[in-house]
Amino acid sequence: MTELFEPLTLRGTEIPNRIWLAPMCQYSCEAEDGMPGPWHLVHLGARAQGGFGLILTEASAVVPEGRISPQDAGIWNDDQAESWSAVVDFVHSQGSVIGIQLAHAGRKASTYRPFTGEPKGSVPESDGGWPTLGASPIAYPKLAEPEEMTKDDIAEVVAAFAAAARRSIDAGFDLVELHAAHGYLLHSFLSPLSNQRSDEYGGDLAGRSRLLHEVYAAVRAEVGDDVPVFVRISASEWTDGGFDVAEAAEVSRALSEAGVDLIDVSSGGNYPVRIPIGPGYQVSLAAAIRAEGVPTGTVGLITDPKQAETILSTGQADAIFMARAALREPSWPQRAAHVLGAEPGPYPPQYTRGAW
Repeated sequence: MTELFEPLTLRGTEIPNRIWLAPMCQYSCEAEDGMPGPWHLVHLGARAQGGFGLILTEASAVVPEGRISPQDAGIWNDDQAESWSAVVDFVHSQGSVIGIQLAHAGRKASTYRPFTGEPKGSVPESDGGWPTLGASPIAYPKLAEPEEMTKDDIAEVVAAFAAAARRSIDAGFDLVELHAAHGYLLHSFLSPLSNQRSDEYGGDLAGRSRLLHEVYAAVRAEVGDDVPVFVRISASEWTDGGFDVAEAAEVSRALSEAGVDLIDVSSGGNYPVRIPIGPGYQVSLAAAIRAEGVPTGTVGLITDPKQAETILSTGQADAIFMARAALREPSWPQRAAHVLGAEPGPYPPQYTRGAW
């Protein structure tokens, strides 16, 4: 048995393998109402058919103002949750586990989606945009300046995450992930580059991580002890003075002690900087956090089955999140099983003639 195809059980939820679909924004709610539709069913369902053990949705906004773009998915109301349930049911029918990534884009909200031929930058209110909120009134370069969040704003966001988590579980999702990476709201509080507050939500690491802990505590109270909760972080901002791997390890250790089940380790996104990208370029970040006794998933230019297997077998991470490679090849896990001589899990009977 290869490590990639060993199941992993978290709080009673068994994930059949360690090849997991990373959250990837699709910007495809064309009615701009946050409602997932046929695109989301086909996109996520195809990866479940292809053998991914865990499917994670794209960042799904907990309030309308938390969307990255007007075309983002959401789960701030019951109608959206009901639409998500159709996706959940199909993914389950293929033998995969499914989680939802709960998000608030913060100072990076209200932007045009990054499609070829579409405008760039912040969407003005006249074109369907909205004012943004952040830890401090510090704009992401070339975007609109956010308003500094008040204590009431913070309390409302914490409550919104909790309510969205409840809707998610009611819709049938098996787990939830809190998006605290890539410069979005929770990450913007963690980073001294974007958080220059002088109250209890700023200053030292304990202050800058306070909001994330409050959101996790509220979500945990809402979903109970049986539901796994992940947190995605950017473990490095790849620039001096930013949130770095030492702080990421400290925050991750504290979250794990509080009951977070796995840290999904990514990097960057809070400040435009050239990242030294190469195969598995973020694995060392996940390994540093895992060395603290914290379960981790890793992501970033992991494309080859033997590469993925080595990451797990050498103890650098507990699971592999796949993004761009999964876009290119929805059945990557089935090919990986063939390459590694492992059992891939059940093929859809309609597809057995194409089995490796």
